Amino acid sequence: MFWIINENFGVIHMVTKIPKRRSNHWLLLSPYLTLFTIFIVLPVAVAIFLSFTYFNAIEKPRWIGIQNYIILLTRDDIFMQKVLPNTIKYALIVGVGGYILSFILAWLVAQLTKIPRTIFALILYSPSLTAGVTMTVVWRVLFNGDQQGYLNALLLNLGLIDKPVQWLQSPQHLMDIMIIVSLWSSMGVGFLAMLAGILNIDEQLYEAAYIDGIKNRLQEIIYVTIPAMKPQMLFGAVMSIVNTFTSAGIGVALSGSNPTPQYAGQLIVNHIEDYGFLRYEMGYAAALSVVLLLIIWFFSRVAWRLFGER
Repeated sequence: MFWIINENFGVIHMVTKIPKRRSNHWLLLSPYLTLFTIFIVLPVAVAIFLSFTYFNAIEKPRWIGIQNYIILLTRDDIFMQKVLPNTIKYALIVGVGGYILSFILAWLVAQLTKIPRTIFALILYSPSLTAGVTMTVVWRVLFNGDQQGYLNALLLNLGLIDKPVQWLQSPQHLMDIMIIVSLWSSMGVGFLAMLAGILNIDEQLYEAAYIDGIKNRLQEIIYVTIPAMKPQMLFGAVMSIVNTFTSAGIGVALSGSNPTPQYAGQLIVNHIEDYGFLRYEMGYAAALSVVLLLIIWFFSRVAWRLFGER
């Protein structure tokens, strides 16, 4: 039993029973929790289990302990010498570079008025929606290996080369082309989140900052813009990490084969597909997937330390 006092009218109410705490929120969350469990938790748990087995998709999984991880670290020369260095190079340039480029372009677009800002945001965002189509229609035609390819035709007409270059089949050029294409299509939802974060910063923060001694736009970005939009920066960082490490189709779509020529554009996801869906070594592919999951988790934690709330 407790008392409620209404100060405006001087009325005292006696309440003898505390209302029970309702659990309707669990009912509202149940569709999401069900789908999350079915499509996220269970697949991850099954992948972890299969990573400790030999499984060829026909026979029952056979428990072999950590043998897949030992093979991964000591015997898989392709992974250690080609796939892992390719993935690290790709992630550092496309992930970090694309993230910085997203912020810079979002900041520049935010300086425009409403109509030009909408137009430029749509132009920058649209490649991330049409990357699969333009891969075939634009980029493969541009880098075609015969003299009809746009780049070869241009270089031949300028006299810079004397015969067509096999751009998409060359180990020297494939990774560079993959990076160019990925950066071109990297302005996705992370870019939109940063743009929204910049546009929603209170203008009074900038006024107060200039009163406190900020003198130029660079200091404004460092001391006001970035700290004020940390949630959007964190979201953009996580999306960039996930998209970069799970990229698989670019090298295969450009070169037309998996593995890519001399493994020049082979990333971890391509390696997983190679062992899982071409060789049917599902246990080893599951071990590769677990390693990829740990890599993404590690870099996501780094992003959280940089931009998360403390």
